[in-house]
Amino acid sequence: MPHDPLIFAPDGSVTRLRAIMAALRDPDSGCPWDIEQDFASIAPYTIEEAYEVADAIARQDWPALQGELGDLLLQVVYHAQIAEEAGHFTFSDIARSISDKMLARHPHVFGDESRDKSAAQQVADWEKLKAAERAERDQGGVLDDVALGLPALMRAVKLQKRAARVGFDWPQTTQVIDKIHEEAQELVEAKDTLSHAEVTEEMGDLLFVMANLARHLGVDPEEALRAANAKFTRRFRTIEAALATDGRTPADSNLEEMDALWNAAKTREKAHAAR
Repeated sequence: MPHDPLIFAPDGSVTRLRAIMAALRDPDSGCPWDIEQDFASIAPYTIEEAYEVADAIARQDWPALQGELGDLLLQVVYHAQIAEEAGHFTFSDIARSISDKMLARHPHVFGDESRDKSAAQQVADWEKLKAAERAERDQGGVLDDVALGLPALMRAVKLQKRAARVGFDWPQTTQVIDKIHEEAQELVEAKDTLSHAEVTEEMGDLLFVMANLARHLGVDPEEALRAANAKFTRRFRTIEAALATDGRTPADSNLEEMDALWNAAKTREKAHAAR
């Protein structure tokens, strides 16, 4: 079956991509896998692509970022195509909606408000506008539109920030630390008498308070944990490399030796950072 010539036009931009997606979803001549997909089945890929964008930025790999942003754009086009087929909305509706939102949320740029205010004041104004939008959507609850699909640590911080706006927050960081000690002690003391589900719940409580501490310290817990993961990976690989010089692997070593190699790697990193 002949295809729209736009599909093969190198300079077709987003219009070309939309034509390609429409062809992939064509029930008679499209790709069987693409035809079977729906919002729910595509959503995990959307989340994955967003993380790959963040990874390319963290690595400062700009050619990779170009490709990853393309993959993420494909996800938007994919959802828009499914929505259009179902009669929910179109790609143009999406573009118009976000454009209108940006105009409404930046009256100091596109309206009559003064630009002479701090970044903190702009954030406060942004939150007021978002609250008004929630009220118009009959989302009166403080936590109503904190997305369920967010990573758990990120969602914990967002929930806590929302609650803090109405005064539900510890005023002092020391109180958060006291709560961490309390939750950790409860978990350790009860771990042998609780069911797995109860231990999981207690662990969740502890992680939630840890996220709260990060918020009080002005730290992004997702970013902090990603950095810790990278550091662990880097140092463990030095253990593997050191053992490999003797033709061994970590399985051929023991905790004492590997711990010494870990500490050596830690010392080298700190010395390098101090230069």
